Amino acid sequence: MNWKNEVFNRKTEIIRDIQDFLKINSVLDEETAGSGKPFGEGINKCLTTLLDKGAGHGFCVKNLDGYAGHIEWGEGEELIGVLCHIDVVPPGDGWTSAPFAAEIRDGRIYARGALDDKGPTMAAFHALNILKELNLPLSKRIRLIIGTDEESDWRCVEHYFKHEEMPSAGFAPDADFPIIYAEKGLIDATLQIECPAHEKKANLVLEEFQSGKRLNMVPDEAEATLSGTVTDDFKQAFTTFVKEKHGEGQMTKKDNTVIVKVLGKSAHAMEPNNGVNAGLILAAFLHTQTLDTAGHHFVKTVFEAFYDDTRGKKIGIACDDEMSGELTLNVGRMNYQAEQGGEIGINIRYPVTKKSGPIQESLHTLTGIELSSFQDSQPHYVSKDHQLIKTLQKVYQEQTGEKADLISIGGATYARSLKAGVAFGPLFPGRPDVAHQKDEYMEIDDLLRSVSLYAQAMYELAK
Repeated sequence: MNWKNEVFNRKTEIIRDIQDFLKINSVLDEETAGSGKPFGEGINKCLTTLLDKGAGHGFCVKNLDGYAGHIEWGEGEELIGVLCHIDVVPPGDGWTSAPFAAEIRDGRIYARGALDDKGPTMAAFHALNILKELNLPLSKRIRLIIGTDEESDWRCVEHYFKHEEMPSAGFAPDADFPIIYAEKGLIDATLQIECPAHEKKANLVLEEFQSGKRLNMVPDEAEATLSGTVTDDFKQAFTTFVKEKHGEGQMTKKDNTVIVKVLGKSAHAMEPNNGVNAGLILAAFLHTQTLDTAGHHFVKTVFEAFYDDTRGKKIGIACDDEMSGELTLNVGRMNYQAEQGGEIGINIRYPVTKKSGPIQESLHTLTGIELSSFQDSQPHYVSKDHQLIKTLQKVYQEQTGEKADLISIGGATYARSLKAGVAFGPLFPGRPDVAHQKDEYMEIDDLLRSVSLYAQAMYELAK
């Protein structure tokens, strides 16, 4: 079977479908959530669009109350799962073209979700459709499981597997090629900063501080509202400090207050060093200024615990292992209100061979910081000798001519929802990871190569 030729013959249709799919804004929107659309109208539209397409192509489809859905083909008792997701993180600012325009430039398609994970989801759909159109004999069923809340709380897969069977094995097209067999543990935690009495007598009072929207993103924007007297020295120091830290600073006056804003660079939380955390830069600068007692305590606490440290060394949780490397820590969200105190949301990715208990204990012992919530998704890995891995290695090596090395990541994919699941593409070796960044894109040739790999992989796993 020449899988690449089969994809080439469908190239125009595949690109068109991916482009149309990416034009749907599928960011979580609680305000438009309701019965049958728990994550908002955009995500629901995206889900129903894909399921309708599946039904139109003659697949067996099912919508599970808007939480998730599936598209299935094949026969047999055993089930192979391909776990995808259609929700995306907020696009942020600074895009060259509109984030949901799905514009094609220089052989790339630019859109939020092009890489993570709507482009690969549509690629997997067309891979399954190739098997159906060729009427290849299968002894197992293949099911595309479509999640809708992967970028937030994974409520979709939780709901799905309460009602549907667990595949015997499968893969998630939501990370890197060749094969990701190990994923770090994932912690989302909320920390409350206890602030002393607020003093209005200070020349500068921190009224508000806001940074970040998602724990799994490095915040590219932070804003603080200050009341009081802002001197020329303050303005100069702010501009100089932010520039030195590779950010961009803005300052505006509004009534009796001044708003200082920092623009950084967004990146996926699995490697915070790929981004520029605007919130930490702003807190570090304000830490150098004379503020009211409560405001200064907030920024001082943030600075001393988290600034210039993405490995958790300052708060005593740093660790590593040979399989998956170092623990990483991302301060994804910060909020402060005068008279109310501050809150910090952090995302931690800890090594595959480590446990979350010691990390939780360390967070509980931080001085002046209270751990108010702690959610843990334990590490996941599949044995190197598992037949799933052997099969995917065979497919990758046959189509690319390259060795299918096994790798581990700090990211969390739906593969960890399966008893035997790995991540398989779509990012090829050497390609930059632009997921969660502005101007997210994927090479069209890579998307087409992915379709070919996914088609053969599904066939080999289910034949």
